[in-house]
Amino acid sequence: MMDFIAGCIGGVAGVLVGHPFDTVKVRLQVQSIDKPLYRGTFHCFQSIVRQESVFGLYKGIGSPMMGLTFINAIVFGVQGNAMRLLGEDTPAHQFLAGAAAGTLQCVICCPMELAKTRMQMQGTGQKKSSSKKVYKNSMDCLLHIYRREGLSGIFRGMVTTLVREAPGFGVYFWSYAMLTQSLGCEPNDSFMVPKLMFSGGMAGIASWIVTYPVDVIKSRLQADGVGGVNQYSSIADCVRKSVRKEGYMVFTRGLTSTLLRAFPVNATTFATVTLVLMYARGEEEGL
Repeated sequence: MMDFIAGCIGGVAGVLVGHPFDTVKVRLQVQSIDKPLYRGTFHCFQSIVRQESVFGLYKGIGSPMMGLTFINAIVFGVQGNAMRLLGEDTPAHQFLAGAAAGTLQCVICCPMELAKTRMQMQGTGQKKSSSKKVYKNSMDCLLHIYRREGLSGIFRGMVTTLVREAPGFGVYFWSYAMLTQSLGCEPNDSFMVPKLMFSGGMAGIASWIVTYPVDVIKSRLQADGVGGVNQYSSIADCVRKSVRKEGYMVFTRGLTSTLLRAFPVNATTFATVTLVLMYARGEEEGL
């Protein structure tokens, strides 16, 4: 049970730290190559703040704030229980437990990220005063999509989400375990918290580097149709058209903002979860 609670707390902390970077990542991933609005990560940050105020960076935060509470509960809960079932704490078991956790949380992750992406794209390139809101909030966004496209619309991008999440979380937990073991993160170590944060941050970076090309395609599929016109008929069609128009570098679009986000978010999340679990287990032992 404590795995689930710790995951919830860690998820909230991670969203607050990382959402502005995620907004920039999505804007860069899906902007038109013919008429790009942003020259790069920092220009995108500046443009959003100038045109939409600082709150523009937090567009769509409702969806991940609600969703990541449950997602992190599922991820850390399933991973913890899977490790107990697998028995021995080995790198291979860490990867398998992480992959299982990543797979199960896709049911929540996919519609959450769909709503987040649509909300983040709303009012792109428009002045705050002139932007017309199609969606009032994340739940309203999902209801709009459901009325227009049905249940399949809510789960748009599910295949790419699965392809990203299973190996991504496998690498995530495997690399965190390897780093904490090699750094010697012991409870009585005065540098334990910095070591936990470093391990978590680097685990997040490793996970994103492995899965980022899939994330680009997922974002494009989920943003497709925002302007009223659908460009892609399938995953393969999205890959083919993206590469033909923009080359293979398309798969690195928005990577800088993603990695800038990955370190603080995952450093915060993993350190929070680990400390909450250590505190809870210490309390249990003291009873």
